[in-house]
Amino acid sequence: MQPLRIVFMGTPDLAGVSLATLLAAPGFEIVGVVTQPDRPKGRDLRLTPSPVKEIAQRAGKPVLQPLKAREEKFLAELRALQPELIAVAAFGQILPQPILDLPRLGCLNVHTSLLPKYRGASPIQAALLNGDAETGVTIMKMDAGLDTGDILKQRATPITPEDNAQTLHDRLALIGAELLVETIRAYVTGKIQPRAQPAEGVSHVPKITKEQGRIDWQQPATAIWNRIRAFTPWPGAFTFLPAQPRPRLLKIWKAEPVAAAPTEPGRLLAADKGGIVVACGEGALKILELQLESGRRMTAPEFLLGHPLPPGQRLG
Repeated sequence: MQPLRIVFMGTPDLAGVSLATLLAAPGFEIVGVVTQPDRPKGRDLRLTPSPVKEIAQRAGKPVLQPLKAREEKFLAELRALQPELIAVAAFGQILPQPILDLPRLGCLNVHTSLLPKYRGASPIQAALLNGDAETGVTIMKMDAGLDTGDILKQRATPITPEDNAQTLHDRLALIGAELLVETIRAYVTGKIQPRAQPAEGVSHVPKITKEQGRIDWQQPATAIWNRIRAFTPWPGAFTFLPAQPRPRLLKIWKAEPVAAAPTEPGRLLAADKGGIVVACGEGALKILELQLESGRRMTAPEFLLGHPLPPGQRLG
C-alpha cells in the first residue's frame, strides 16, 4: 500500500510537534511543508526560520513560504506536490477555497480547544482567563469559515492550578500531535465521519495584545490570578511600582489568591519573606515570583532584599 501523501502547514512550536510526529509515523509521506516566511528576531533583527521550517529542513523536506496563501505561484507549487491530504496546525493564514478543494481527502486542522468553544486565535489563553476546569484539542475538517469546520475527533485534558499558558500549550501540543495521527488513520479508512459543530456554545477569541497583560486590581484575586496564568510567558501580566522620575513596570510571573479583609485595591498588605500580598477587588493576591523592568525574575524574598516595599504602598 502506498504511503498517504501529506502536505503539512504550520509555523510555531505547537505545529512543530505535530510535524515531527507525522514524520515519525509509518504510512505517511510528507511531500512538502508550508510555513510563514522567516521573520526578524532578537536585538539584531536577524531573519529567523520558524520552528516548523527547521524541522522540515532537518528532515530534508521541501519548504514553501508564501507571503499569502492565495498567491497563484504558491498554488501552482502546492498542486505540483499532489497531496492527498493537507494537515494544518497554527499556520497563521486563512486558507482560500482552492487550497481547501485541492486534496481529495481535504484539509484537517489541529485546534487547541473543544470546539465550538473558543474559535479564533487565543484558545489556550481564553481557557485560563475564564477559569475553565478543562480544555482540549479538536481535529476538524476545514471549511472557509474561521474554525467552523466539521469535527472529526476531540480529546479533553484537565486544567490544574499549576498550569499557565506555557504548560498548557506544551501539553496540548503533544495531545494534538497524537490525535492528528490517530484521526488521519481513522478518517482515511472510513472509521470516523465528520460531524457538524453544535450550534450551542459557540465563542470567539481574538489575538492577544500586550496591553491585555495589565492588571486591574479592582478585579477579584481569582480573576487576576487567572490573568497571570493566561499571559505567562507572553505578553506577561504586569503592574506599575511607584518610582521617580516615572513608575517602573513590574511583571508578575507567579502568584496565588488568598483571603483578606476588604481594603483599597492595589494596596500592599504585606511584603516579607512570606510573600508580597496585594489587596484586590475581592480577596488578595500573594505574589510569589516577579521581575522589575530591566531586572531578572526573582522570588518575592529575593526581590525584597534589594527592593523593600513598605506596606500601604499602592501598585497600579
